[in-house]
Amino acid sequence: MPTVHKRLALMPQASDTKVCLTVAMLLTVLVCSLFLSACDQPKADSADETDYVKKIDIWHEKRVASLTAEDGWLSLAGLFWLNPGRNSFGSDKSNDLIFPAGKAPAHAGWFVLHDEVVSIEVRDGFTVLHKEQQITKMALQTDRDAERTVLSSGSLSWYVIKRGNDFAVRLKDRENPRIAEFSGIARYPVQSDWRIKARFLPYKPAKTLSVPTILGTLIEQQSPGALEFEVAGKTYRLDPIAEPQDDEFWILFGDETSGTETYGGGRFLYADLPTEAGITYLDFNKAYNPPCAFTEFATCPLPPAQNKLPVPIPAGEKNYHLATD
Repeated sequence: MPTVHKRLALMPQASDTKVCLTVAMLLTVLVCSLFLSACDQPKADSADETDYVKKIDIWHEKRVASLTAEDGWLSLAGLFWLNPGRNSFGSDKSNDLIFPAGKAPAHAGWFVLHDEVVSIEVRDGFTVLHKEQQITKMALQTDRDAERTVLSSGSLSWYVIKRGNDFAVRLKDRENPRIAEFSGIARYPVQSDWRIKARFLPYKPAKTLSVPTILGTLIEQQSPGALEFEVAGKTYRLDPIAEPQDDEFWILFGDETSGTETYGGGRFLYADLPTEAGITYLDFNKAYNPPCAFTEFATCPLPPAQNKLPVPIPAGEKNYHLATD
């Protein structure tokens, strides 16, 4: 709202009646002018705000493209935990790992877990490829190794994941109906006010976080320091996750919208590493749902207790199941 610079004391002298009338008229004009300015005049930074919203929208489009890609999270079609020894797989319900009907033979082969090494044995007649080469038997690298082994057959692909001391086969289907059924993710309106300046307060040494997971387990992660910021005049902190070689912070957080408007297991957020002055920004407009919001076949970490903010953060993605509300 513009500042009024004129002063009534500088008005020309006149009779008391004329002065009163003149003052009343001037006040009326000023009030109307200010009211119209507040309602009709665009903000000085409206162009910057529009540009910022466009950038966030572009970021979100890329996020959705990744989610709905042929090997994105919506392609997940199964998660099968392995027992020591031989684990049969195929489309028949008698198997330990049941693959989709019509996409694998009734009895396709075995996954063998022995001494923390997983291998596969494929029955004759079922074509399984590794890097475009047909295989019948091989040891499989997990997602914890330098390069996981990805196998495929038709529209299906799969690889082994390791969580703690347990191993599982993660199955994807590029023709999964969930990809075609995807109708978007509801979001809060983008507002630059939710790009909040934060101060980095380093931990010396780095702090070890015990991060819970949806599986009921704990994983140890390193936090190099706290991020301190303000919302509505109150100060809050979040512990980000980062290894020394990482080029950004990863933040798992919950807030007072979790479980109602947003996913109950919290949301994820990335932030730039701090400047030399110890400053970074938390852009909550980029807060996004973890994979577990979209599929029951993911194994997501959850926010540690200190990252559950006692304040609502109405920015970023809402719960996926609210996308069409």
